Amino acid sequence: MESLKVLIPTDFSVQAEYAYLMVKKLEEKIPVEIHFLHVLNVPDTVTMDKNGNIDTCGEINLDFVISQKNIAERKLNDLKTIYGESVQTHFVLGKVTDQIVMYSEQNKFDLIAMGTKGSWGIKETLSGSEVQVISRHSKIPLLSLMCDRSDLLIENVLLVHDFTNSKNENLDLLHKLISAFNTKAHLLQIITDQSEEDKKTILQKMDLFATLNSITNYEKHLLNDTDIESGVIHFNQMHEMDIICIGNKGKSGFLNKSTTEKLVAHLFKPIISFHLNN
Repeated sequence: MESLKVLIPTDFSVQAEYAYLMVKKLEEKIPVEIHFLHVLNVPDTVTMDKNGNIDTCGEINLDFVISQKNIAERKLNDLKTIYGESVQTHFVLGKVTDQIVMYSEQNKFDLIAMGTKGSWGIKETLSGSEVQVISRHSKIPLLSLMCDRSDLLIENVLLVHDFTNSKNENLDLLHKLISAFNTKAHLLQIITDQSEEDKKTILQKMDLFATLNSITNYEKHLLNDTDIESGVIHFNQMHEMDIICIGNKGKSGFLNKSTTEKLVAHLFKPIISFHLNN
């Protein structure tokens, strides 16, 4: 079976441990190549050459940056001791979210896996979590979770989508999960006061979507709710999905967070966000 190349950004917190445990769950059925990445958050005036030598513009204390680099590299080496020599570790400088997105795309990862503490209230309004920002900008699918899900049985995957414009999407990761774990896909569209004829059309579009994306083991669901976020939460309460997949168009503005970002921050379920084809 084709292996899965996974990037786990780490700040050496318990959230990164959650991401690792979830990836190990995938490894029960899929060969996985695990890479840990630590980003030292510094301005772009601080640089590092290919030999690991640090240079600054002079405004930032060079010795401090070098000491932080040494601490991070020791902790990365500790990960090899804890998880085994098969894991690979990497260290880069820069803005955390930018570097994670850039590194994952340049090195052609299949998946980014991140633990998150979530965010609510003013924190979300003003900045949002790093996971939210990455879900918005990354072309690589992002798996996020808030707690230890190492006991998870991957039997039912919820795919939330607007099926009225069904087309082929980039669902390679979903196909790997379905194939490896014999998972059933649940296609869900949140609706608001549609007529019976509209509902029938949407269900037909779901069949078309499944055909276009080579999904054979699936169920179709429509749920009337106030908005997508509420609908997904309520559907999961009724049906208890194992993983939630939702597409992201990568567009979001100040005080107007996308549905995908809200779910990433608020839902205590593993969530895979992926970029929709334009």
